[in-house]
Amino acid sequence: MIYFDNSATTKVHPEVLTTYTKVSEAIWGNPSSLHKMGENAYNLLEQSRAQIAELLGCQKEEIFFTSGGTEGDNWAIKGTALEKGIYGKHLITTQVEHPAVLNSMKQLEKLGFEVTYLPVDENGRVSVEELKQALRKDTILVSVMAVNNEVGTIQPIKEIAQVLADHPKVHFHVDAVQAVGKGLTDLIMDERVDLVTFSGHKFHAPRGVGFLYKKSGRKLAPLLSGGGQEKNLRSSTENLPAIAAMAKALRLLLENETKNVAHEQAIRQKIFEHLQAFDKVTLFSQLDDKFAPHILCFAIAGVRGETIVHAFEDQGVFISTTSACSSKKGQVSSTLHAMQVDDKIATSAVRVSLDENNTLSEADKFNQIFDDIYQKFLKINS
Repeated sequence: MIYFDNSATTKVHPEVLTTYTKVSEAIWGNPSSLHKMGENAYNLLEQSRAQIAELLGCQKEEIFFTSGGTEGDNWAIKGTALEKGIYGKHLITTQVEHPAVLNSMKQLEKLGFEVTYLPVDENGRVSVEELKQALRKDTILVSVMAVNNEVGTIQPIKEIAQVLADHPKVHFHVDAVQAVGKGLTDLIMDERVDLVTFSGHKFHAPRGVGFLYKKSGRKLAPLLSGGGQEKNLRSSTENLPAIAAMAKALRLLLENETKNVAHEQAIRQKIFEHLQAFDKVTLFSQLDDKFAPHILCFAIAGVRGETIVHAFEDQGVFISTTSACSSKKGQVSSTLHAMQVDDKIATSAVRVSLDENNTLSEADKFNQIFDDIYQKFLKINS
């Protein structure tokens, strides 16, 4: 079995799973309780927070635990709108964001907010100049993802940060769900970035846990009201086993980040160079440093994406259509549509997404299987 669908979710690391199990069995008190069991749970909670902050180079008071990327995006966007709506009702994002961002924006539009959706070029990248021109006196938020989940485009976060340096009252949110462990920490943790979304299951932690970085001094309204956890900003009893496991997963991932990135780049290059020799293949991801090292999106003309996915599955290789969140809905990739890719090609798009556990031999096997699948479809179409 070859698993090339790591952008959808990753396998929980064995050591991370051990941490989850041990905490579940040994430290099961409520961190808000006053007794010794509660104190032990609270101490572990704060140790996990401090470890994550140290790994990212921020203060532990700037880390807030969530249920994952979707909640983090919703909180950053709607929380900003609730907090700053009295000062302005204009928000800026891009046409290629994750549905958690786009649908949050659409919901705010129904509540009277105005949203500018920036277009992208043929590589899925926004124009910094167009973003600059879109800023207004009533702009309260700019939300731009670090790495596109469908084609792997790295957005110009540093350049956007420089523009927003002249607009200090505007919140700058970055969805970094696909950027963790990909050599982009300096990018996503830029000094001008105010809010960053993370999701644990994208880096070998359990599902259902994540965190939001909120820069000190930035105000954000809570979406969940209740017992006052997370400094009264995110109520709900903390999922301590998952939080401790996530801190462990992040440490293990970042320990060998440079080596892992180079390894993923080598695998992606081997597949890329093989695919580009075929006439009916269109490659949407590129090999340069403006694309993340782990995502490769391509299409075979005349063959629907889901058909390609199942053809590989029959050979024990697991890939996906462009986004796991929309793959079962049969939707055309929103990113490819924004990139002006013809729908006939966009419906053929599939995504290979790697992690540090994949191997060059798996890439060789993938290429071999691709040859057989390509010839099969060529005969059918002819």
